[in-house]
Amino acid sequence: MINGVVVTPLKQIFLDKGSVFHGIKSTDDTFYGFGEAYFSQANYLSIKGWKKHTKMNMNLVVPIGAIKFVIFDDREFSPTNGLYFEIELSDKNYCRLTIPAGLWLAFQGTGKDTNLLMNFADILHDPSESQVKELADISYDWSNI
Repeated sequence: MINGVVVTPLKQIFLDKGSVFHGIKSTDDTFYGFGEAYFSQANYLSIKGWKKHTKMNMNLVVPIGAIKFVIFDDREFSPTNGLYFEIELSDKNYCRLTIPAGLWLAFQGTGKDTNLLMNFADILHDPSESQVKELADISYDWSNI
């Protein structure tokens, strides 16, 4: 596990007329405020990343499909500096992934149909507060799907 990253199992309520998937509550430990919520699709085997937010804390949930997340810690004074953490979220592993600012994130669609994530962010999107790198700039083997 990467220092500061939290995986929180979430409740699913399965109903005949349509299910309910919990996301986040203002009383949750990983609720840092609200800036915006947005959805992003990840096509099957497509990889998005690497991106590092310098201020934004993310709360990611995958209500549809399956997405593999990879986090890399390059924070100089972190006890987990140089380590990777990977997790696949889906309706079978329905959890909220909380990623604090300062960590690199990339993700890959692993479901063969629609793969959808929601980010419940604590600040509004600001392109000047994030950094991006090419996939090859951070050494990780994406072939193990």
